[in-house]
Parts: sequence; structure tokens; C-alpha cells
Amino acid sequence: MNPRPTPGAKRHRLALAAGTLLCLACGTASAAAPLALAEAERLALGNDAGAVALLAEAEAFEHLAVAAGKLPPPQVRVAAVNFPVEHGGFASEPMTHAQIGVRQLLPPAAQRHAAGRRESANAQTRRAEAEERARSVRLAVRHAWLDGFLAIRSQRLVAASRSAFADLVDIERSLYAVGSKNQSDVLRAELKSGHLDARLIALAQRQTESQAALARWVGDAAQHGIDAEPPQWPALQDFGALQAALAGHPALAAASARIDTGHAALALAEARLRPAWTLDFGYGYRDGRQPNGLPRSNIVSASAAFSVPMLGERQQRGIRAAQAQYRAALASKDDLLRRLAADLRREHARWLDLGRRVAVYDEDILRKAEAAADAALAAYRSEAGDLAAVVRSQIELLDMQLERLELDAERHRARAELAYLTEPS
Repeated sequence: MNPRPTPGAKRHRLALAAGTLLCLACGTASAAAPLALAEAERLALGNDAGAVALLAEAEAFEHLAVAAGKLPPPQVRVAAVNFPVEHGGFASEPMTHAQIGVRQLLPPAAQRHAAGRRESANAQTRRAEAEERARSVRLAVRHAWLDGFLAIRSQRLVAASRSAFADLVDIERSLYAVGSKNQSDVLRAELKSGHLDARLIALAQRQTESQAALARWVGDAAQHGIDAEPPQWPALQDFGALQAALAGHPALAAASARIDTGHAALALAEARLRPAWTLDFGYGYRDGRQPNGLPRSNIVSASAAFSVPMLGERQQRGIRAAQAQYRAALASKDDLLRRLAADLRREHARWLDLGRRVAVYDEDILRKAEAAADAALAAYRSEAGDLAAVVRSQIELLDMQLERLELDAERHRARAELAYLTEPS
């Protein structure tokens, strides 16, 4: 006859039920429509409003570049010239006339060209930033997806160990009922089983958090669960080829475009020191007649004016500011290149080291842990060993399996970082 369940045993059963329900819920969601990594990336890139905004800004700068190269619109003027104030009208004074004219400002061609170059460089910057955003979004999706992948695979391992411990608990209870075991053995088995229940709940929480992170990019599709199969990566190139591919990173392209913007801004500041011309044409209508009785002749006028720029304090400060911004853009690109190169070296080394560590687990550690667990269980079944040795060996095996799984996930993350640095979106 089995002993009466204690309050601790009841809490243990409740925890088991909760963990089981969470696992079943996750498994059901995944089975309904598992989200593969490639599909998650496609959904994220298709729904990214940030990239749309950057491309819209690029289009706006392209329109501004065209507009900057054009002349400003002409001005039309209408005037009453030399109109008498005290008496008379259009016919009373010889120089009185109504005039209509057109005035056109002609900024320096170098200034218009530099302004157009600056806006074109701004457009190139936004397009490069949109491409870099696509890489960043893909990297964020991969990290979130890998977190969910790790949580699901870890749940499977813990659930399998939980099932083994449930069998041990049943055996211990049966032996305790017939007086072959004491209550401490039963409690020890129940304690370890309850600990696995808590780990299942924690892993389910981790999966929920990863789904929330993934939902930012793919929306409701994240709630369908993810595919528990590991991602398949293309073969990694040698390090020299990766370094060469790094030069095509869109963040570097954006930095180069900012240098072009700074150079154009400097040229624009210098071009403002050149004179700007203004052309003016007018046609005047005169009423009345001359003393000889002939009608007064209409008149035409034309004039040209130009500015006289002076290299004063204001102009000098503007040129110096443009020079400083240009130097800042050059230094920023150099700093970015150094940082990306360091990231590449670090992630490549991490990817190699993690591969070696995973191989050690597969070829040595896991084999020995499995052999130790099997030996402890066989000794227990033949009554040559005790429950403590079985529990300890099973927990050690589970820990080794989870560590190996974590290392594998970390290696996938390192591979995702290398893809961000060297592979086009």
C-alpha cells in the first residue's frame, strides 16, 4: 500500500502538471505551423518599416539633388515709374510709365553643382543605411530564433530526464511500500524530479521570451512556434576571403557616402565665395504725346548685377566648420573599419573554438557521461549501487547534454554574426 501523499508531494504534482501543460502548449504551437529561420527572415525583411523609411528619405534626397542643380525661379515685377504725386498722371510727365520686368538670379555653377552632390551623397547614405538595416534585422531575427530553438531542444532533453526520474520515483515508492527502502530515498527522488519540473517551467518561460522578441519582427507568426531543426549555413570561406568580403559591408558604404557629403559641403562653402549674378529685363509703357504731337515711345531696360563676396569672419568660420566635418567623416569611417575588422576576428575565432568544444563533447564527454549513467543505473537495478549514484549520474548527464546544446547554439550565433559582417542581405 502506497503512503499517503504529503503536501510536498502534492505541490510536486502541481508543478509537474504546470510544466507538462506548458510543454504541451509549446509543442502544439510548433506542430501547428513551425516557423523556419528562412521564413522568419523573409517575414521580418518584408515587414520592416525602418527600411521603408530610410528608402523614402533616399528618394527625397534624390529629388533635392535634382532641384539643387536648377536655377531658382525668375521673379516678375510690375511697377509704376516716376508717377507724379502732386498732380498729373501717366500722360503728364515724360518719364512716367508703367513697367513690367523679369529678374533672374544666377548662383555660381560650382555652388549649384556642390549642392546637388551633397544631396546625392545623402541619398546614397540612406540607401546604404537601409541595406545595413536589413542585415541588422536579419541578425536580430536569427538571435531571437536561436533562443527559441535552444529553449525547445533543452525542453526535450529535460523532459526525457524527467520521464526517467518519474520511473525512479515509482520504483522507490513501491520499494518503500514493501519496506525495502526508507522514506529519505523517496523524498530524494521526488526532490530531483521536482527540480526538473522547475527547469521545464524556466525553459518554457525562455521560449515565451524568445517568441516575444521574434514577434517584433514577424508579428503573429512568432506565436506559431519555431522549427526545432538547426539552421543550415553555407560553407564558410577562409579568413582571407572573409576579410575581403568585409569591405563590402553597407555600414562602410554609408560611411563613404558621409565622406562624400562632407566633401560636397566643403565645396559648397567655398563656392559661396564666388559672385552671384542677377539679370534684369524690363518693358515700360508710356501714355500721352510729345510736344510735336507724336505718341510717346515705349521703353526697354536691361541691367546686370553681381555680388561681391568678402572673406570675412562668417565665411571663414563656415569653411572651417565644413573642413572639420569632413575630417570627422574620414575618422569615423576609419574607426568603423577597425571595429568591424575586430568583430570579424573575434567571431571567427569564437566560431572555430566553439566547433572544437562541441567536438570534445561529442567524442569524449558525452560518451563518458552516458557510460557512467548506464553503469550507475545497472548497479542500482542489480542492488549493487544506491539511488544517490543514479541521481547524480543522471543529473550530470543532463547537464552535459544541455551544455553541449548551449555550445552548439552559441556556435550558430557566431555564424550569424559572421554572416552579418560578410554576407549580403
